[in-house]
Amino acid sequence: MGNTTNQLRIGRAWVGVAAALLVAGCASYSGSGLKTGTSTAAEVRRIMGEPAKICPLADGGQNLIFPRGPAGLDTYNARIDGKGILRSVENVLDEDSFERVVRGKTTKNELLCIFGPPLQETYFSARNELVWDYRFMNVFGNPSRFHVLLDDSGVVTGTLQIEEDVKNDDRP
Repeated sequence: MGNTTNQLRIGRAWVGVAAALLVAGCASYSGSGLKTGTSTAAEVRRIMGEPAKICPLADGGQNLIFPRGPAGLDTYNARIDGKGILRSVENVLDEDSFERVVRGKTTKNELLCIFGPPLQETYFSARNELVWDYRFMNVFGNPSRFHVLLDDSGVVTGTLQIEEDVKNDDRP
């Protein structure tokens, strides 16, 4: 009986460790443990990891881009001011951020500085068009794709959002 009790205690301890790691992982995933106005760029990197891309900001700061993938549904931008202090952390794979992409104006580099690298690149030679795909969760809570179409000079020619076809094995 004592052996079973010890096994139960060990099992509970492992569940506690797993829960703590899960909470720590979630905090680092979105940067929720960071404090705007006080956290430093070094703390952002310690909590969120190394960014996929770093883009300079007009005020002398930097935008650190953290895609959560490779096929994740979130990309976080951590804006650091010129003094190295965190000003904001936001998930940019959403409708508001998609509106920042302007046909005939937004460039490939600007896309990288907003959303980071795409999940997938497809080139359509018949149209001389490159399509970048980003996964996101739409307003209905369904996995979707944000497609950005680019011409050969790297300028956006259009965008498209399509909900992913998610099969549920319980449905006929």
